[in-house]
Amino acid sequence: MKEYSFFQDVWEVVKLIPRGRVTNYGAIAKYLGTGMSSRMVGWALNAVPADNSVPAHRVVNRQGLLTAAAHFGGDTMKRLLEAEGVEIINNNQVKDFKALIWDPVTELEI
Repeated sequence: MKEYSFFQDVWEVVKLIPRGRVTNYGAIAKYLGTGMSSRMVGWALNAVPADNSVPAHRVVNRQGLLTAAAHFGGDTMKRLLEAEGVEIINNNQVKDFKALIWDPVTELEI
């Protein structure tokens, strides 16, 4: 049996976020049973494999801000989201964030 680390668990959840939708660090932490570990989710996303198999650009902060944009370099995070139909306003805010939020707690079976 293969053991998974917390980082790998985060990556597996992020891979399930549909194109054109976003989630936040806290929602992932809550789904994984570690509701107070939003920062650890962020650390896991900072360590995603370079093969682009984890769509980390779909994870924003609890207010819908692209707080991780600097880790993508330039406006890469914004461009990736916009290519999926997510509108970004004021250069770093997901427009209609509440309508686009994907919550793994309600979307996935635990």
